Amino acid sequence: MINVIKRDGSKEPLDLNKIHKVVGWSCEGITGVSVSQVELKSHIQFYDGITTEDIHETLISSASELISEDTPNYQYVAAKLINFDLRKRAYGKYEPDTLKEIVERGVKDGFYNPDLLTEYNDSDWSFMEGVINHDRDNYISYAGMVQFKTKYLVKNKISNHYYETPQVAYMLIAASGCLVEEKESRLKTIKQVYNHLSKFDFTLPTPIMAGLRTKVKQFSSCTLIDSGDSLDSINAAASAIVKYAANRAGIGLNIGRIRAVGSPIRNGEATHTGIVPFIKYFNSALKSCNQGGLRNSSGTFYYPMWHYEYEDLIVLKNNKGTEDSRVRSVDYGVQLNRFLIQRLINGEDITLFSPSDVPGLYDAFFADQKKFAELYVKYEKDKSIRKKTISAMDAFGHLAQERVETGRIYIQFVDNTNEQGMLGEDNPVVMSNLCAEVVQTTKPMESVFDSDGMVSLCTLAAFNMGNIKQPSDFEKLSRVMVRFIDNVLTYQTYLLPASENSTRMFRNIGIGMSNLAYFLAKNGYKYTDSEAPAFMHPYMEAMGYYSIKASAELAKERGSFEAFDTTKWAKGILPIDTYRDAVDEIAAAEYELDWEELRLLTKEGMRNATVLSFMPVETSSQLVNATNGVEPPRGLISVKGSKDGVMKQVVPEIHRLKNKYDLLWDQESPRGYLNIMAVMQKFVDQSISVNTSYNPEFYEDGNIPLTDILGDIIYACKMGLKTLYYNNTFDMSGEVEFKDEEQAPLTEEEESEEYCDSCVL
Repeated sequence: MINVIKRDGSKEPLDLNKIHKVVGWSCEGITGVSVSQVELKSHIQFYDGITTEDIHETLISSASELISEDTPNYQYVAAKLINFDLRKRAYGKYEPDTLKEIVERGVKDGFYNPDLLTEYNDSDWSFMEGVINHDRDNYISYAGMVQFKTKYLVKNKISNHYYETPQVAYMLIAASGCLVEEKESRLKTIKQVYNHLSKFDFTLPTPIMAGLRTKVKQFSSCTLIDSGDSLDSINAAASAIVKYAANRAGIGLNIGRIRAVGSPIRNGEATHTGIVPFIKYFNSALKSCNQGGLRNSSGTFYYPMWHYEYEDLIVLKNNKGTEDSRVRSVDYGVQLNRFLIQRLINGEDITLFSPSDVPGLYDAFFADQKKFAELYVKYEKDKSIRKKTISAMDAFGHLAQERVETGRIYIQFVDNTNEQGMLGEDNPVVMSNLCAEVVQTTKPMESVFDSDGMVSLCTLAAFNMGNIKQPSDFEKLSRVMVRFIDNVLTYQTYLLPASENSTRMFRNIGIGMSNLAYFLAKNGYKYTDSEAPAFMHPYMEAMGYYSIKASAELAKERGSFEAFDTTKWAKGILPIDTYRDAVDEIAAAEYELDWEELRLLTKEGMRNATVLSFMPVETSSQLVNATNGVEPPRGLISVKGSKDGVMKQVVPEIHRLKNKYDLLWDQESPRGYLNIMAVMQKFVDQSISVNTSYNPEFYEDGNIPLTDILGDIIYACKMGLKTLYYNNTFDMSGEVEFKDEEQAPLTEEEESEEYCDSCVL
């Protein structure tokens, strides 16, 4: 007789009917799947003492391996099996405990925030119990369930005991984020936030998903740290890196102020070792921390192209050279403006300076383009100033080459950033963040106790475009999202006086989007269609309009950020007043909404200095089975790897739309994609994580000319984009693709079918 060991440690005889029943339940109501196929695929080798957990994990693996273009719905079978396992682990049974029981247990064991029990009474918990819908866990895909299980659900990592399942997590996130609400309004807001989260209307980033409801109270995804040129400031920046890297934030670091190698120190008493040793120092600070097993600490370091050490800095990430001469484990952002680009176009030279040798030049680079040009030419002519001269083609050629070879040399157009931003000339932006979509004001610290410095944070959320049917859908959703993220700013703890100062002054938030590829596909557009930018225009207008309006309305209730009077908002300037006119060539400036009314509203006050910011939305998109951020998918089914293993993710509505998706490597040029991004940037007050991608198959001899790379960089600047993120080159490595090259066209009946991936789930 074969005995199985149950989760509670007891033994009982193996009962195959129980296994069959669980598999049958997991397939119930899902079209295109088979109980017998899951059981046959599992090949379970039974032995005396096998655990029920091992049997269940084998069934999950079996179902996941059956996911394919022909049978995509096995993703929901595998997800339901994970859900069954999670409920057994968390509650010892399939039916969940009450919310209050779950919270009491988590608080007692030290995992949940005790404020949940002191601030909410029995009546409140009863209300939430009436709102939560545990059946919605069955709408989460396999990839989403894996992410919940491995990354987001609260658990004891030693005993592997889970305290919650996804719907409980959503509800407690909503409840925790509303602890700062007035009691009269918070239950209403909790219900709204929970329903929007659990119905996949918007997503939240890793720090919020993993931390909000626990004792951790740092929920900002992005930290922008600005280093000055003094040792005190450099040390303060390194300390800030450690604090925020250890608390789940990505790091953006400005190193552009640091003087170049050989520069005099203390009036020539010593000479400077240069910027590279300090990059190594910052990198050591960054890598000294992990992020609680959720993700590795990561950073992007920003500097201007005209820095004296540019030629050494631009190669720091490549695989050539020795470890002593490279710092490969961080990414870099090179800062440009149209003045430098014009030098390239004219075939002229670029002069490199140490910022310490050219007074006023560094600040003017961001705040005043006319003054920068005047000072730059003046210092070029001054023979007493140490400088280097290289051809603009060499400078930009190195940038393009390293961007292609590493994929991770980012670009910031500093003039577009500041001229099109809402922060104003008194609050220049001198850097971006880890993923090149956040552009906010920073100020170097002289110590970690410096309350006058500004370490800028960005707390994020993202619309799921897959759930948007018409532009007006953004109105109510924006109001809930802005309110909730603003709540989080009030609720969270600030690790440094400089970050608390920045938040008090600006209350920055960043709302982005995911699932754009699905949104385009279901509406019959490809990224490369010339009509796509015009199609996107009214949707982006509505997203921008209603998000800004939500912040202005919230300011009437809660007050404006302290620095409001110094920004463009106070002057009645809006994003539609600052974008590059070239965008009108691809999407006419025709508006559906009353921007003049909004202008009057924003002049009275804004709750948040920044509102929109389009981040990559990589991990959290998997929770709602959405395509990543604004990106085209690389395949209809992708196998995504992480430290927790691999998982298959299926594009939404693969059955109906498999021939409608515009896959990344089918695009001959990034120009169509860049045009859509330009229309988005018109309404986005911060920036967008914009990638450029190239398939060598479309080029003679498989070589992508650097002139094409440079041409697209210049085009991005012309169209008003503020930053460029990854440069992707198709080489069949990395993400695994499952694209059937012999797909038959859909029948007329299939074309018109209203199909849901999970059908009657």
